[in-house]
Amino acid sequence: MFASLLTFATEAVEEEPSKTLFYVLGCVAAAWAVLLFAVGMRSPTFPPSDGAMRGVIAISVLVVAGAMASAVITG
Repeated sequence: MFASLLTFATEAVEEEPSKTLFYVLGCVAAAWAVLLFAVGMRSPTFPPSDGAMRGVIAISVLVVAGAMASAVITG
């Protein structure tokens, strides 16, 4: 009885995918948000140009999309 339960538990653990990618990309997104807050609070003209604004938006979209995609992929 105990051996079959242990085998079932082992099989259940093996089926679950690793969520490491989601955790890493989630931390990157959080760090990016804190960095943007810190830089934005220190500089009244942040971002200084339209090109820089587009760059910040593009990086933000990629980081958040990556975190979202990894959440879906890892289940």
